[in-house]
Amino acid sequence: MPGSPYLDEPPKGLWTWPRLLRLVGLPATAFLAACAYYGVLFEALVIITTTMLAVNWMVR
Repeated sequence: MPGSPYLDEPPKGLWTWPRLLRLVGLPATAFLAACAYYGVLFEALVIITTTMLAVNWMVR
């Protein structure tokens, strides 16, 4: 991996950005596109933001 601090490959189980985007990017894009199509994009973004803030607060 160019520019990586690892010699050959990242350690097993480490979530790198390319892997994370491949796993989450398409479903998130499809979900947000469907929300935009049905006119509830703002509401979906508010719910996503609130959920992420609540999870972050509970983990701390």
